[in-house]
Amino acid sequence: MIAAVNVSLRFGKRILFEDVNVRFTAGNCYGVIGANGAGKSTFLKILSGEIDPTTGRVEIDKGARMSVLKQNHYEFDELPVLETVLMGHTELYSIMKEKETIYAKTEFTDADGERVGELEAQFAEMNGWDAESDAAALLSNLGISESTHHKLLKELDGNQKVRVLLAQALFNAPDILLLDEPTNDLDVETISWLEDFLAQYDKCVLVVSHDRHFLDAVCTHVADIDFSKIQIYSGNYTFWYESSQLAARQQSDQRKKSEERVKELQEFIRRFAANVSKSRQATARKKALDKIDLSEIKPSNRKYPGIVFNQMLREAGDQVLEVSRLTKKMGDEVLFENVDFQVNQGDKIALISKNSLATTAFYAIVNGDDTDYTGEYRFGQTITKAYMPIENHHYFNSDLNLIDWLRQYSTDKDETYVRGFLGRMLFSGEESLKQCNVLSGGEKMRCMFSRMMLQNANFLMFDEPTNHLDLESITSLNNGMKDYRSMMIFTCRDHELTETVANRIIELTPSGYIDRMMTFDEYITDPKIKEMRQDMYKTLTV
Repeated sequence: MIAAVNVSLRFGKRILFEDVNVRFTAGNCYGVIGANGAGKSTFLKILSGEIDPTTGRVEIDKGARMSVLKQNHYEFDELPVLETVLMGHTELYSIMKEKETIYAKTEFTDADGERVGELEAQFAEMNGWDAESDAAALLSNLGISESTHHKLLKELDGNQKVRVLLAQALFNAPDILLLDEPTNDLDVETISWLEDFLAQYDKCVLVVSHDRHFLDAVCTHVADIDFSKIQIYSGNYTFWYESSQLAARQQSDQRKKSEERVKELQEFIRRFAANVSKSRQATARKKALDKIDLSEIKPSNRKYPGIVFNQMLREAGDQVLEVSRLTKKMGDEVLFENVDFQVNQGDKIALISKNSLATTAFYAIVNGDDTDYTGEYRFGQTITKAYMPIENHHYFNSDLNLIDWLRQYSTDKDETYVRGFLGRMLFSGEESLKQCNVLSGGEKMRCMFSRMMLQNANFLMFDEPTNHLDLESITSLNNGMKDYRSMMIFTCRDHELTETVANRIIELTPSGYIDRMMTFDEYITDPKIKEMRQDMYKTLTV
């Protein structure tokens, strides 16, 4: 379907890809994974023709149509929403525009008549008469209401634009579909629809995503970028991760006989296949697992940071946090009102809302950064809290190196002690002497986790802690939050993390809140809660 043949990409002395030979076939969905900076998005751009490789070529089957999820959210600002989607089928759209041009002529020649006849035949062959209704249905499935379909794209907010561009990429079932972070800014319901759509899609899909739940739901294969090469593995992300970790453990145990290793891997595959049987792609995945060559399962070369929060200065008492009649408005807009709850021993609360401003406002209030609210909150006397804000740029407005930057948050100023926390977050040697004002988004987040671990708190708060993180850091954070022995409140777009960590869900809405002791998956699938949520969000403009 589409292949990279001897593809290399170099930027000066830096080699991103070297002699990559890989083929992607129809009927499969490939999750493209790799550490930050490995070249995931760049590889998709090479396949789409946006970037030319230094050497090698991209081969596409004759007649295959490719579609790409656009990252430029302003490219189609002056066009109506429905027309933007129709442009996803370039050949059909070209025919439509040529027809319009000819029909708009004041003088209609015989040649025009012949040409229109040809165009109309091609248009009918492509089911052009159903194109607008199909595009409208796709938009509606992605949460774009019919009243919006004829607005200019520039009139939509950022979240809506992403959905329109996703509809454009999906329109008319392209043979090759390239999706770079397709779940960004989508709500749970829309992501679930997209998972179902891709799970049933019988063409060739390549997707880059940091959402592990999404990758597990849609992928039949993993394309792993490491050491400037790309290796394809059968199975979804969880299978790749767990099998690579198993292989690493086996490799470290030199005494284990090869027969025992094979037996252990076979048992692992058998158990994984049993778990997969409940998924939407059960048949495809089982077939993929059946074809696995045990020799292809190799240890991962990834480095995982060590995120551990359990070194608490003291245990928390029974009084943790009490919130009473808390209400927050932004101008005339109500973010949430009359919120009442108490954090109890053992609570790991996922704080959610359709409006991210609401959750961020809540954290700002209870951390003392916002005084413009009504109601009350009170922490227990034994509580020491640590907070990961959604915005952290103001923490890095200096030219301190990382050791001195982190030292300012530590009671123990010893350099070896401070270096230990940086080392856990993969800053070692000269990297720990970087100036903090030149860090990438992912590096800043890892520094913030070092700071948070230093605080030894017995109550944690996180506002979107997976932003800018690679899959390795997200996995480590997920494990650290699961293992934490005390209480926390967090907001996170990573479905897998929220499902595996939270035992209680609190949702903030413009007309109140919902509070349930249950897992995230139980919450979003409960029909009574779905109905309640619809009623409570009725004040929002769709």
